[in-house]
Amino acid sequence: MNGFVVDQHYTAFRKRRLSIIILSVMLSIIGSANAQSKRALLIGISDYPTYPSSKQSWSQIHGANDVELLNPLLISQKFSVMSLTNSNATASAIRKKLSKLANDVEPGDMIYIHFSMHGQAVEDENGDEEDGWDEALVPYDAQRNYLKGQYEGEQHILDDEIQVHIDTIRKKVGEKGCVYVIIDACHAGTSYRGEEDSTFIRGTTSGFSKRGSLYLPRIDKRSSFNIPNKVGLSNLIMIEACRSYETNTEIKQNGKYYGSLSYYVYAYLLTSPLTSDIKWVEEVRKNMDRDSRLIKQHLVIEQSE
Repeated sequence: MNGFVVDQHYTAFRKRRLSIIILSVMLSIIGSANAQSKRALLIGISDYPTYPSSKQSWSQIHGANDVELLNPLLISQKFSVMSLTNSNATASAIRKKLSKLANDVEPGDMIYIHFSMHGQAVEDENGDEEDGWDEALVPYDAQRNYLKGQYEGEQHILDDEIQVHIDTIRKKVGEKGCVYVIIDACHAGTSYRGEEDSTFIRGTTSGFSKRGSLYLPRIDKRSSFNIPNKVGLSNLIMIEACRSYETNTEIKQNGKYYGSLSYYVYAYLLTSPLTSDIKWVEEVRKNMDRDSRLIKQHLVIEQSE
């Protein structure tokens, strides 16, 4: 009789144990399905090609250094990282990587996209810009000036195009996700380097115009902007190295040049993980404001409401 009771207790124990195991496995599966993935796309250009006409060539900068700096740091924070640098960062390659990122993301993901390259104002063709100029990124194979039949701007990547990619990503990651876009470029200033203490500036005062229009940047001293949000889209935080009419100066750290915004993002992430709490952006702003080398530029933050 006692043996029968023991068997009953043992059988009941095994059933409870099996139920607990099954429940644990189910919770693990559900948790994995809902786990947030971290994905990053880093694009940086240092060595632009030289064209026979100097008017078509871009000066050399150090955008690839920014990718080299950030890549291992983001990997250490469990990001899955894609990157493009120098001759690999053509317009076609950048577009393909943005499309791949949009295809890969899942609901709830955290996305980090970083551009370190030249920027340029491009004359608006569809009338959606109040000042008549779009902002554009300058891939490896984009030239500086419009030349009919030779280069008509096909490799410039306009802000309108970037917005389409970003909105697709925001829709896929949904309201529980988060998207950061860092732009360490500008289209103001001149691109030059000195001799002893070289200075490198990203961008140009010359607008890209098929009609030969003169680019005059709009003076807007605001450093924070709200982006209208839409139901179902993730939060979006865009961080730009300077205002549209300012120059974006590279800085020298430990014997190497980096984009100023890229370096200070790196400096913050060295001690703190990237999260959806954007208070860290203000820390980056404060640190850049303290740097006497950057007194002529102001960080710009655009955030969805």
